Amino acid sequence: MALTERYRGFTVASALRHRATADPERVFILHENHRLTFGEVDGQADALAAGLHSLGVEVGDRVALLLPPCPEFVVSMLAAAKLGALIVPLDPRLTPAELQYMLRHSEAVAAVTAETYDEVEYLEVFEELMPQLPELQYLVTVGEEDLWYDDRIFQWEDLMSAGQGRDFPTPDLQADRDAFALFYTSGTTGKPKAVSLSHANLVHAAAGTADALALAPEDRVAGVSALYHVFGMGPGVLGSLLAGSSLVLADPLDAHRLLDLIEAHRITVQYGIPTLFVTQLQAQAERPRDISSLRLGLVAGAPVREELANRIEDELCPALVIGYSLTETASCVCLARPDDPEAKRHSTVGQPVADTEIRIVEGDQVLPVESVGELLVRGPGVMLGYYRQPRETSHAFNPDGFLRTGDLAMVDEEGFIHLVGRKKDVIIRTGFNVYPREVEDRILVHPAVLEVAVVGTQDPVLGEAICACVVPVEGAIVSEQEIRDWCRMTLSELKVPDLVRFFDGFPRTGDGKIRRVELARMVRSGSTSPA
Repeated sequence: MALTERYRGFTVASALRHRATADPERVFILHENHRLTFGEVDGQADALAAGLHSLGVEVGDRVALLLPPCPEFVVSMLAAAKLGALIVPLDPRLTPAELQYMLRHSEAVAAVTAETYDEVEYLEVFEELMPQLPELQYLVTVGEEDLWYDDRIFQWEDLMSAGQGRDFPTPDLQADRDAFALFYTSGTTGKPKAVSLSHANLVHAAAGTADALALAPEDRVAGVSALYHVFGMGPGVLGSLLAGSSLVLADPLDAHRLLDLIEAHRITVQYGIPTLFVTQLQAQAERPRDISSLRLGLVAGAPVREELANRIEDELCPALVIGYSLTETASCVCLARPDDPEAKRHSTVGQPVADTEIRIVEGDQVLPVESVGELLVRGPGVMLGYYRQPRETSHAFNPDGFLRTGDLAMVDEEGFIHLVGRKKDVIIRTGFNVYPREVEDRILVHPAVLEVAVVGTQDPVLGEAICACVVPVEGAIVSEQEIRDWCRMTLSELKVPDLVRFFDGFPRTGDGKIRRVELARMVRSGSTSPA
């Protein structure tokens, strides 16, 4: 039976209990020298839930999680699920101003945070923040320091020990109606919004991804480096939980470290963004490891050129699939399957996960196959809405209940989805639409180009000019004219970049996406290094 059917109607807490009962001794989390079975994680989550309940955390309360990828993150999210509380996963690298905004907007009553991370002392940060956050009553710290705390600050281990063996009320929740998480969008084009996702949203999207990948209890999964991101928590944590697979966590996660983990733990499935796979290819060439255990790679978060996909399959893993993930859809909307034809696996984002409908539209008109238009989505993974923003929520859906993704796509005659680019990213040059991804795909094939992003800049004659922002391969020598001539070989003159600018690196969000608005500002200012 497919996981989407087996776990239909389950909350996150009931899914954990089901797995812990069926496979109590099977390893769930591997982190550094620690191994936690499903039964141990369930027991720790019970204890922490009781500890949080003793502080007054109850159904509907928001609990913020400000942690790197570690077992404490997993246990904390599952403890909140047992109480019927909502989690607010936050990037530990947020600035204090961003952190204050999200904690205030979510009205979090408690936060579980690392004591220190990336040289930031979070006790000092929260000492400044807590007087300005009246809703935030308690801070739970994860670390090894034996510090003195006041009556609002608790060490994670102490709180869990205090809850050991104690009871707490079990809430009566509706999986498809009750929210479990508020995910703040990356904010590449504006202010972040809090996406409210139900238990059913997250369980269904995670199960659909695991089904598509044929994830099994024998699998060991790695490459998940941002549990605060919907992909990390959905297909990463929950996908492994539902399938009974083991999840290997590490922080920091770089190419060399990940290759070492694959060799040491005999990893079978790897997730990641394209940049991670690119750096792995380089690291493996420098110092080869035995990575023969890998059977599958899943890449999401950015386009993948066909040449790169071929190299990954030749040098890293025997099969690579590409997925399309949105926060508003609880992660994967669609993805290729390992047994799809190679051409489809490398040039499309596959087909929708179970029970998910898509439409390609222009305005209110549904377009036929092989037509480019906006991609709309409806299904069990689609969000409840934007927290405290009913107007934004209303604008996000069409009258038939389909989510407007803002992405341009095309469905071919075999039902595979081809992403073209962002609707808002379309460059209107002399009255004609130019899709950045088409230009980017051509430039990425150039051997001297490591990364590229194409943005539009205002031009008094053209309306918008096409600017190709290029990060060259280390040591490569390439000129603006060479890039333009390279594009001219396969693209019409209309799509050839008017400008080419070379960069040391691109400004990115916490989950690795390029901040195109900031990049366009850098082009206008003449800067070539992100702040």
